[in-house]
Order: sequence, then structure tokens, then C-alpha cells
Amino acid sequence: MTVSTTGLTKRYGDHTALDGVDLSVTTGSVYGLVGPNGAGKTTLLALLAGLRRPTSGAIGLDVPRHHVAVLPDTPQFDPWLTGREVVALAADLVGAPEARVGPALDDAGLADAAGRRVGGYSRGMLQRLGLAATIVGDPALLLLDEPASALDPAGRREVLDLIGRLRGRATVILSSHILADVQEVCDTVGILRAGRLLYQGSLDDLLVGHAVPAYRVVIRMPAPDVAGALHECAWVTSVTESGPGLLHVGVRSLTDAEAGLAGVLDRCGARVVSMAPEAPDLEDVFLELTS
Repeated sequence: MTVSTTGLTKRYGDHTALDGVDLSVTTGSVYGLVGPNGAGKTTLLALLAGLRRPTSGAIGLDVPRHHVAVLPDTPQFDPWLTGREVVALAADLVGAPEARVGPALDDAGLADAAGRRVGGYSRGMLQRLGLAATIVGDPALLLLDEPASALDPAGRREVLDLIGRLRGRATVILSSHILADVQEVCDTVGILRAGRLLYQGSLDDLLVGHAVPAYRVVIRMPAPDVAGALHECAWVTSVTESGPGLLHVGVRSLTDAEAGLAGVLDRCGARVVSMAPEAPDLEDVFLELTS
């Protein structure tokens, strides 16, 4: 276990930012912290990084402090430095060889902009530069606060691919408001609300435990009253028409749907384009837990 906390609490006057958080992060995993604004994600990362002191509770790190790297939400750098100089300075501060500077810039997608002064970088480029400075020292633990928040789709793709490649080489804890990114790259998730840890565990267990079984059905238009026929089935819990010929059918169980759905569509004379179980979605589960 690379990171563990016991009863971790942080108060600012009368406000409790974190309330008795027990965190467990397995070595080599990518752990996603999600939660609404003000849930305590940034405070938790700052406590783990040693940038703030807890009011009470304990933090256990199974790596030396100098092997921990932190990427803040909005990294800033001296504008007269070039991108290469920023990453070279970070490498020097952690005792990393200069040979790692170029690969770190390449991994962050900044090889072509390495010689430019960072005063002319966009916010997304600054975010990627911060990531390059974070990984250049080959840390054992990375704490990333919203690492893809300011990036365009291409930049997000590069950052997610890089985080995915770190799995097994390092332990990564990242916070994000982009739930699709968390679902793509994280194997473990922690959901915070009002400073409390509502859930911690594998994504598979979370999604299976909370997702409502459903089928996505696409039929050729014009179509008979398929929705009305489905509503009459005892094993159907809901039918939502999301667009022309697109139905989301909630069911009591996927077994019931497998046994009865095709028959209902056939009796209606519907021309079926496709039908398949809907994959559980982290956003739906997140809204269910935090609403």
C-alpha cells in the first residue's frame, strides 16, 4: 500500500474540508478522486503532498517524500524561461539526469515548443509543461490535480495515454471533474462529498453495484408503438425515447431482457437495427451518490 490515511481531518475555522477520510491506494494503481466542487479533493492532495497539515488523523506513505511529485490545478512558471529550461530546472531539483528532459517534453506533447518562452504558452500548454516537470524525475508517487482540465481533445488524449503508461511504474492519484477520463484510466476510484469519502474501491465493483440494468435499442423509423408495448411488460422498469428510433429500456434484470425483449420487438413488427446492454456509466453513479 503506497498511500493510506486514517481518520484524516482538516478544518479551517468552523468549516470542515475533510472529515475522517480513510484512504487506501495500492502500489502501482491509478486512483481517481471525484466529487463536486468543494468536496475536498484539492485539500486531500495538498495534505498527501505535505503542503498542508491535517487537523487530526494520520497519513502513511510507503515512499520517501523526495519521490513524490505534485501537479497543481493551474501550474505557473517564470515567463522568461523556455519550456526546456523549466523541465531542466525540475530535473536538477530532484537530481534527475538531463537526458530525461527531452523524453519528458515528448511525452507531454511539447517537443516542438520546447525552445519557446513559456510566457507565450496557452493554458493547456502550461498544463502539459507542468506534467512534463512532474514526471521528469521518475517519481514513485504522482499527485495530479485536474491534469486534463484545460486541454483540447488532442492534448487530453496525450495526457490520458501518458497516465495510462504510468500504471505499474508509479502510483498515481488524480482528481478530475471529467468523469469519462476517470473511467478510462483509473482502476480505483474514491468519491468525495462534503469532505467525506462516500465510496472507495474498484470501478467495476462501483458500477456493478449501482448501475440499473438497461438495454439500448435502435429501430428503423417509422416504427410501431414499441415503447407502449414495452411499458406493458412486467420486467420493464422504464422506457425513454432519446431520439428517433433510439430507446433506452430499463429492466429488472438483463436475464429478463434477454428472454423477452426480442419477442416484444418481433410482435410489434419493429425493424431492429441493433440492441445491446448499456454499459454502466460513472457519471450516472456519481450523480446518484452525490445528489
